[in-house]
Amino acid sequence: MADISAILTETTDHMQKAIAHLETELTKIRAGRATPQMLDGLVVDYYGTPTPINQIGNITVLDARTISIQPWEKNMLQPIERSIIAANIGITPQNDGVQIRLFLPPLTEERRKELVKKVNAEGEHSKVAIRNIRRDSIEKIKKLQKDGLSEDAAKDSEKDIQEITDKYIAQIEKHLQAKDKEIMSV
Repeated sequence: MADISAILTETTDHMQKAIAHLETELTKIRAGRATPQMLDGLVVDYYGTPTPINQIGNITVLDARTISIQPWEKNMLQPIERSIIAANIGITPQNDGVQIRLFLPPLTEERRKELVKKVNAEGEHSKVAIRNIRRDSIEKIKKLQKDGLSEDAAKDSEKDIQEITDKYIAQIEKHLQAKDKEIMSV
């Protein structure tokens, strides 16, 4: 019985990590407002070492549509600018020799629909991850059944795993609906 509870706990932990990953990815998708998190995951070549942009300079939000990046070393302006362009985040950096400013263009209806598609794609990736976790857990239960676990206990455990899966799929749907609403509000 301890094996079953361990499998259920492990399943829940993995699914929580999938939800946390989705939340992280959704913060990177901009919804009209400038946030420093939009640049998370962006790496700059810092003397031959790929380094996160937030470790090379200060990232501040000047207003709802402007992000400022002020590197600690002036010679890092060009590499930062190149990495932003290479990241293809839909923003053209403006370098004034002291700092880089990113002006977020207002979202057009077409761009909003693209972002909603991107959000839904992220949601689908998370759902696939949740389903894979469910499949792996059910396989572990079936192995336990071959090793002597009763059929009733196996069926109950599979039902519990399915309930956990449904709960996390519903959480994904809530996140997606909230982000869609945020993007589509003008």
